[in-house]
Amino acid sequence: MKTQNKIILFLTVVTIIITSIIVGRSVISKKIEVAVAAQKKAPVGVIATKIKYFSFYDQIDTFGTAIANQSFSIRIKKENLIQSVNFDQYPFVKKNEVIAKLTNGENIIAPFSGRVGKREITPGILGGENSIIANLDDIKFLKVDIKLPENYFSIIKKDLKVLATTGAYNETFNGTITSISSRVDPTTRSILVQAKIDNNEEKLIPGMLLNIKVIFNEKKSLSVPEQALLIQGDDKFIFKIVNNTIERSKVNIGRRNENKVEIVSGLQEGETILSEGTNKVRPKAKVKIIKTVE
Repeated sequence: MKTQNKIILFLTVVTIIITSIIVGRSVISKKIEVAVAAQKKAPVGVIATKIKYFSFYDQIDTFGTAIANQSFSIRIKKENLIQSVNFDQYPFVKKNEVIAKLTNGENIIAPFSGRVGKREITPGILGGENSIIANLDDIKFLKVDIKLPENYFSIIKKDLKVLATTGAYNETFNGTITSISSRVDPTTRSILVQAKIDNNEEKLIPGMLLNIKVIFNEKKSLSVPEQALLIQGDDKFIFKIVNNTIERSKVNIGRRNENKVEIVSGLQEGETILSEGTNKVRPKAKVKIIKTVE
């Protein structure tokens, strides 16, 4: 009888332990499921932007060499020189300032304001060993002669915007077209055009090779960042954010400039869209805007 009671007690304890394990696993499993479900329902943090207008344009790409707006050459024999500015330091001189005093009592006067510097020449050429040859350059504006294909003749006009860049600086210099040749070069089938580049800070100097963009058909249109555009076959979409929910909107696009895409239809100014990370969300998904960029 005692043995039977021990067996019953043992089985009861085992049953309780097994039941506790099963119940415990079930409770833990439920908690995990709830946590996962809550995680899935938690809004995804996203970066957004507002739909706004941007100036889109067509462009002609070409290049040319920078030329001083005005230039004055100076040649002085060393034995005739009494005193001069320091040509090696490329100093700025004002109009009517004395550049050099000569033994004959004459002075070399700056005919305009600009920078004066010694010009490199080969010794022995034009009396190079006994002479100083320098240039006075007005470089607040620079000129650049460029050739454009004749098929752009109907587009090319005075005062068209020009953008200039160079490998020396990570910036863009603004300018305009100032003159257009009256003839087409029959050899190259191109038109010679001169542009004037604003160089007020005098970062550019004559002789530099400039990359030139001639801007035309400029128009303000709605825009989105390139990375916000979603392409599926021939269709283009943008993810709008409405009440913290993703809505997919079909759009028609136009030109692309400076990492922006022109929106022809499908969006309105001021609407909020997903700026990047289109692969992280789906339509109707809940999101949380953590940052808004321009």
